[in-house]
Amino acid sequence: WQVVGLDSMSEYYDGNLKRARLDQLEEFPHFRFEHVDLADRDRVSALFASIGPEIVVNLAAQAGVRHSLTNPYAYGESNLSGFLNVLEGCRHASVGHL
Repeated sequence: WQVVGLDSMSEYYDGNLKRARLDQLEEFPHFRFEHVDLADRDRVSALFASIGPEIVVNLAAQAGVRHSLTNPYAYGESNLSGFLNVLEGCRHASVGHL
């Protein structure tokens, strides 16, 4: 088994905190990290095809109400398009559990 973590590493959150958390996860031999923006449909589709996941846990979101008001398109691209790409990846890869 393998756990594959995806993250765009956006600048919205503290990069040092993200890197520190990622460093902890990378100590686990069954963990692999992919730097990917879920809004990138082609990349997400290719990852689903290559990984063939059985289970997908989606915790991705661009948080923050203020950010959504000042940057609605960035928010929509990240949260709506990104999640749609995850759903489509699951559908095409016949993921059993989302």
